[in-house]
Amino acid sequence: MPQKFHLALLIHAHQPCGNFEHVLEKAYDTSYLPFIEHLEKHAGVRLGLHYSGPLLAWIEEHRPEYFVRLKKLVQGGQVELVGGGFYEPILVSIPPEDQREQITRLAVYLEKHFGRLPSGAWLAERVWEPQLPTALATANVAYTLVDDIHFLSAGFEPEELFGAYIAEDRGKTVWLYPGQKALRYLIPFGKVEDVIAYLRDAASVHPGGVAAMGDDMEKFGVWPGTYEHCYKGGWLADFFAALEKNSGWLQVSTPGDYLDTHAPLGRADLPTASYTEMMEWALPTRVRQRYHEVLKEFSERPEILSFLHGGSWRGFFRKYAESNLLHKKMLRVSARIAAAPVRHDGSRAADELLQARDLLLRAQCNDAYWHGIFGGIYAPHLRTDPWRNLIRAEAIADRQTPGALVPRVELLDYDAEGTNELLFTSPESQALLKPSDGGTIAALDFRPASAPLVNSILRRPEAYHTRLREAAGKPATGAVASIHEQTRAKEPGLERFLRYDRWPRHAFRVMIFDPARTHADYEALELREEAGFAGGAFTVKSSAPHDAELFRADSLLLHGKTETSAPKMLLTKQYSFGPAPHGCEVACEIGLKLKVPLEKPVAIGIESVVNLLAPAEPDRFFETPTGRVNLRFSGSLPGPILRMEDGWQRVRIVLHAPAADEFWVAPIETVSESEEGFERVYQGSQILALWRPPLTTQKTWSTRLVWRTEAF
Repeated sequence: MPQKFHLALLIHAHQPCGNFEHVLEKAYDTSYLPFIEHLEKHAGVRLGLHYSGPLLAWIEEHRPEYFVRLKKLVQGGQVELVGGGFYEPILVSIPPEDQREQITRLAVYLEKHFGRLPSGAWLAERVWEPQLPTALATANVAYTLVDDIHFLSAGFEPEELFGAYIAEDRGKTVWLYPGQKALRYLIPFGKVEDVIAYLRDAASVHPGGVAAMGDDMEKFGVWPGTYEHCYKGGWLADFFAALEKNSGWLQVSTPGDYLDTHAPLGRADLPTASYTEMMEWALPTRVRQRYHEVLKEFSERPEILSFLHGGSWRGFFRKYAESNLLHKKMLRVSARIAAAPVRHDGSRAADELLQARDLLLRAQCNDAYWHGIFGGIYAPHLRTDPWRNLIRAEAIADRQTPGALVPRVELLDYDAEGTNELLFTSPESQALLKPSDGGTIAALDFRPASAPLVNSILRRPEAYHTRLREAAGKPATGAVASIHEQTRAKEPGLERFLRYDRWPRHAFRVMIFDPARTHADYEALELREEAGFAGGAFTVKSSAPHDAELFRADSLLLHGKTETSAPKMLLTKQYSFGPAPHGCEVACEIGLKLKVPLEKPVAIGIESVVNLLAPAEPDRFFETPTGRVNLRFSGSLPGPILRMEDGWQRVRIVLHAPAADEFWVAPIETVSESEEGFERVYQGSQILALWRPPLTTQKTWSTRLVWRTEAF
């Protein structure tokens, strides 16, 4: 009797920490629930399901009846629940002790609620690095799934990918399934008969073998057009019925069951990799554009495509400084918690440390650290959630560490980019000052409200912006397709917002520019400010726990001046940090000293960048002489005081710029690609306190900008 061919499906469901309630509800109604309902009607379909911890916790609280149905499928052997990191971290990006705790937490949770410890683990975004077998085996993981490109990049032939392999690191081993990209695209976007034909062809060549696929449950109902396609159009019901109809030669197995009855085909020593699209997204934009053209050129040459793969997931830390900074904050907080005195006495302090540990693990949820169709670094609410959790966790660790509540300043390469920063920490705030970037503040944590106040993002060219420009004015098609092949826009005219920042979106940047420039120029990023003083490196003259002084001496290259003809100027920046009623105060005083007179006057601005999130909500606003306006306000407001408020985070910020002529305010809005198409996203506001001083060589001109932040 011929051996049956096997199909091992591993379907993954995840929602990020901090996602909106309505998003979870919609995903449940359009995907998670109907998928299970269809599975219940087809007892011959057996598969692996993976749910991330944040999603399971939400379902447990809001849809507990789902657990009852899922447990019944598990007990009947139809569903194998697969483990992984509880908060869906990219395992290679977090410390080893956190890797073990993430995996163990989900395993314990699954055993508690569904009665069985998982033997396998879902690998978030299928990000693989060669040291992972040690991390997985140490946490009692028997198998995981990666993509076929992982294997092809290691020199495997396509016909070798119909079985499971052993990966080893320093004597520790884990089984690996190669997930078939062809199945990822056929299911559910191809015809059911084409899926069966693919499997039948594979079965004829590989009797007793297995075709594996791991992919998102959200493609069955959440992705655009897929609810109608999969459920109203009947695709999923037809697919499950076809699998049962072909059970004479095709056995649909859970991933664990197949491994229990089969031997590995051999070793798999794989390089660093993820799925094809992820490795493309991780490349710098210009390189990504060239890489994409190469992929298109060789799209009909699979034997060549196996040699083409993009960057590694860690490339996002280079591509997005915001991701790198968040990642290094996470690593620092992990180390801070690990260094806090261990307590097992059931005290409040012990409970707080457990809470800090949970906040840290939440902050390792992968979505805010990268960008692609599913990555969330452009989503402020997803960026803010880990920042808030890390602020809270670090504050707890400080309270638990003797001497850590005393204000302090540290000189260190915080972001691991090769230059030192100054980190100011007090009970009220933490500020990261970057002398290498104009002496600006890259991060400002307001601890009483656990609020990251700067938290914006650089507007930069993305490869898909070209696609958006090309698609402008073209009608959309109604055909269902893979999410990787669509161009949709949530509103018309988005190409008008494609503008790119000259500098990272940090606070207290000094702009020196032609006074003929207007607010419209500022919003359009056309101030043409002097680059050296705005974004050049400053020298640290002195620093102390409450203050620091920096300076830069350079030529003022305005009005067409060259290096030899430009006047020399000294710019000093003096920062001070201290407590204030219900909060804290950060002040930056600047001094300008000329060596020779200027031929033409200049305007001087000190820029603030503040992100209070949802711009249209009535509890977030700027105060103006004519009343409150929402955060998307663009225009000029009178100096010397500007007030803004965030009722959700319960934060009030007052900017005080003595003798300033006015404040120029403009929204920072990105155009990014998401599951539902291109969208415009508010990333905070840029606010320029503006002076037009009569500069002379006789004395130093000085002014200051003060942020006073309070919780209410």
